[in-house]
Amino acid sequence: MPDPSLPGHLLRLVDTRGTAYLAKQHVQPARYVQETHAYLTWSRHLPRQLPELVGRHDGSRTLLLTALPGHSAEAAEPNTAVEEQAHHEAGRALGLLHRATSGPTAGGGAIGAELAGRLEAWVERGDRADLFSAVERHRLLSVAGQLSGTRMDSAVCHLDYQPRNWLIGDEGFWICDLEHMRRDARVRDFARLEFRRWQAAPRLRDAFFAGYGARLTGTDQRLLESFGAIEAITALVRGHEQGDLALSAHGRTVLSRLV
Repeated sequence: MPDPSLPGHLLRLVDTRGTAYLAKQHVQPARYVQETHAYLTWSRHLPRQLPELVGRHDGSRTLLLTALPGHSAEAAEPNTAVEEQAHHEAGRALGLLHRATSGPTAGGGAIGAELAGRLEAWVERGDRADLFSAVERHRLLSVAGQLSGTRMDSAVCHLDYQPRNWLIGDEGFWICDLEHMRRDARVRDFARLEFRRWQAAPRLRDAFFAGYGARLTGTDQRLLESFGAIEAITALVRGHEQGDLALSAHGRTVLSRLV
């Protein structure tokens, strides 16, 4: 049935028994493959926090998922116990995933080199659009150089972990939108929250890590600051390409912290 509250790539379906589902269609084949793999491979680590993959149609790149009963944590009233509890539950769930899939620090060199390459590719896209100064460009490439030589522990990461992808309700806490999920630097899973939420509301950071079960070490925090370069350049480029002024402004704010 059409649901005006849902984006165009989602369709709500109800069977004869009244059970609700969501059909999710992907435009990009890679995102479809990645999200399908995530549900088939890693959903067992979060058995009560994810929708169930009921079926899929490769030709149309469509997933059929069970509908979840909660509402978006993005709508939680700021500065309330509900918002704080959402961050606590988000930390608890992510901690389960990271601990179940953690990889050795010794394997992190390859991850650092891969992230450096991605950052350099984003800088090249930003260069073509003339989005930053020579000083800013030098700083971004300097961070890329640092990342390429950094060893970091890995885990399976959501990589778009923020309230718009959490559902909360009386019956529990759930995570959605797994199309970015892959093995990556564990600390990178905190970047969206750090640069989009926590700096203005540090109590939410405290609630999250209380649920996560571990605090950031000094090394973790320095690495997280480096990931601010990726957050900044991706926001700047995507904001420019999509005409999203708010996203561009966010990227500019984060970049200003680096130079």
